[in-house]
Amino acid sequence: MRSSIEKNNEGLSPGIAEELKRLIYSGEIAPGERLNEVALATQMGTSRGPVREAIRVLSGLGLVTAVRNRGFFVRKISVRDMLENYDLRALIFGYAAECACEHINAEQSKKLEKILDQMDVAQNADNGTKYYELNLQFHTQLLDLSENHRAHQSYDELVKEMHLFRRSFFNSATNMKKSNEEHRAIYEAIAKKDSKKAKSLAERHVLSGRGRLLAKLDKEIS
Repeated sequence: MRSSIEKNNEGLSPGIAEELKRLIYSGEIAPGERLNEVALATQMGTSRGPVREAIRVLSGLGLVTAVRNRGFFVRKISVRDMLENYDLRALIFGYAAECACEHINAEQSKKLEKILDQMDVAQNADNGTKYYELNLQFHTQLLDLSENHRAHQSYDELVKEMHLFRRSFFNSATNMKKSNEEHRAIYEAIAKKDSKKAKSLAERHVLSGRGRLLAKLDKEIS
């Protein structure tokens, strides 16, 4: 049987994982930086156990990567990998939206509408973290509607690679507003079972993120 200490540690881990996510998203822990369990435990007033479990959670989300004999590091991705990631996600997301037109029902339609409404609330509250989490839910819901397990799995892996970079775009109310307008257009096409339009809008939605990446890089260079 597990000890009461082990059980208490498990209870602490989710909160620590959320705090680590905040530190990573805000840049207080930078891409490529090693996560020092001892230092983090001291900073958060806990033992190493809950910190270790929280890091494993972040590893599962793709925010950190394990390096053998060295520990865990905040994920760092090259520009080329990011651009290729957007291209692949656009193809898969477009495919998912197209398939969703065949499979959507009234219950699933209500779920999507609810997520879209919640995203509007997050945008109006200027809550980038909440918006991003809901954004992931919307995309996941569409991938579920594709009823293609392999496509869903591949998309999830691509999303994990980009969490850290994509999250930064939703610190802007303008970006959140534009993003959800695109989501609503995709949803409306799916609800009308216009597969061609849904596919096109979904592909363009992902590729608009690629455009933001290139614009950000141009700004940093100039």
